[in-house]
This record gives sequence, C-alpha cells and structure tokens, in this order.
Amino acid sequence: MPALRALVAGTGGYLPERSLTNDELAAWKGLETSDAWIRERTGIRCRHVAAEGETASDLGLRAALAALAQAGAAVEEVDAILVATSTPDSAFPSTAARIQGKLGVTRGFAFDLAAACTGFIYALGVADALIRAGQARGVLVIGTEVYSRILDWTDRGTCVLFGDGAGAVFLRGVAAEETGGRGLLSTHMHADGRFGDILVVDGGAGSTGGTGVVRMAGREVFKHAVTKLAAAVDEALAANGLGHADVAWLVPHQANLRIIEAMGKKLHLPLERVVVTVDRHANTSAASIPLALAEATRDGRIRRGDLVLMEAIGGGLTWGATLARF
Repeated sequence: MPALRALVAGTGGYLPERSLTNDELAAWKGLETSDAWIRERTGIRCRHVAAEGETASDLGLRAALAALAQAGAAVEEVDAILVATSTPDSAFPSTAARIQGKLGVTRGFAFDLAAACTGFIYALGVADALIRAGQARGVLVIGTEVYSRILDWTDRGTCVLFGDGAGAVFLRGVAAEETGGRGLLSTHMHADGRFGDILVVDGGAGSTGGTGVVRMAGREVFKHAVTKLAAAVDEALAANGLGHADVAWLVPHQANLRIIEAMGKKLHLPLERVVVTVDRHANTSAASIPLALAEATRDGRIRRGDLVLMEAIGGGLTWGATLARF
C-alpha cells in the first residue's frame, strides 16, 4: 500500500438559529454586564444558542453533511467518524456513533475525544495517524458543542464567553506522491494536568453524579494561553522546516480577541491574515476552529496551496497546533 497523506477535502459548519446578543444578556436581571464590558474584554458581540431538544449530534450532523457536500463525497466513503466535544448527547453511545447512525453509515468506526477547546486539534492528529497507518481513507472530524447546557447564566465571567455550534472537515487519504505537498503536515499535542482546575466543569457522572457548570480563572488561563500556543506554533513550523513568513492563514481557537491578536503579532501576520469569528460565534470550544475553517474556505479566503496554521488551548490544560497545506 502506498504511503497516504490526509487531504482536507471538504469543510462544513452549522450554527443554531437563535443568536443571543450582548445587549440581550445585559438586560437579564442580576447579570450586571453590558455590551461595552463584554466587547472590551473579549471582542464578542453575540453567540448562538441551541434550541430546546437540539443536541451536539444534531449540530454535528449538519456540519458533517456540509463537509461531505463540499468534498463531493458520498457517505459510503466514510470509514471513521471522530467527534471532539465536551457536551456529548450522553455518556454512551458516543456522539460520534449517534452521528454515524444519523448519516446512515454502516461501516468503519466512530468515537469521541475529550480535550475541551483543544479537542479538534487532537482529533485531527488522531485522524491523520489513522490515515497514515492505512486504517481509514475517509475520515469525518467534527467539533460540536452545546455549551449553553453547562453554563452558569448568573456568572458573567463565563456565560458571556461561550456559544453553541459545530464544524467539520472530511479528510481523504491520498497517495503522498499524488498530493503535490498538500494535506496535513503535522499535529503537535500537549497537556499538563497540574493546571486542570483553572478551567473546569465542576461536576460529572463519576464524581458528583450531575453535569456541573464551567468555572474559570480567566487571568490564569490568559497567562498560559499565549506562551503555550506560541511554543506549539513554533514547534509545528520547525518540524516542517518552515518559518512565520510561510504561513498564509492563522486559524486560531476563538476564545478571546486579545489572545488571537497576540498570536497574530507573534507570527508577524496582519489581522487580515487571521480568521476571526469570535465576534459573532463567541467561544464554541472544539467547534471553533472547524467553524472558522468552513467560513474561510466558503468565502474564498483560504485557497488551494495555502499554508494554514491552526492552534488551540483548553481545559486540562491541553493545547496544540496543526499545520496543513490546503
């Protein structure tokens, strides 16, 4: 069997219909926030919220169908489905298996990954390894979240930051000599559990017996974010013999505009070369990078041959970066 490389054949995204603005949040009794307060600290203007009964698998299915359509791929090409999520439909079956069933895929395998906001980067790394090993040739990688279900809507330090949504890519394994240098080049994943408590959901089936809500030490997270992300970015570029000037687009995790701008400056990239959706989507955790990818490929910003750098940091702490030539 020839050596395979994972090409990003299609991208797709889906946002719930309801958009919740900062002004609407500011009108909630007891929240004590404002549009100006939220924008100045985060860059967020609004976020989307899933409808009652709308689950992570529902959102993920819509994103997956869009990615398959852009790739011109039939469901029969799907060998594996990897879903990054912190808000699964249930403990089991996995959200990936639920999406597999809704797609009508009856072959291959499906499983979830839990790495919080870094989940999509982790899932890309696993999918790439599966393709290189010859265990799959068509892989759906999906990030899907309904964070509105795990927020304390009285805590302005967290509830204003997050939104719901899903993004997906369809990876196709192609003989390396036929790619022209395109495809996933490398993924670099890291974790340090010593800092787990600075960004945490304070519950779970195996501990409290309940879901819990997001709790965050915002300043501590910010302190770690830029340094750890910068190190992962440099690691990815060095591994491929590339420099900052080679990067056409930065597609970062959409957590905070200040962090995004800081990463752009470290790469010497103008903001025009950084894909930003945080203002309209807020932080959709594992869905944020694939949602941004879907938007930037759909509107023509990311073109064939472009070198795209993706990076994220999340609860765990987890962080990582992926380098791909589209």
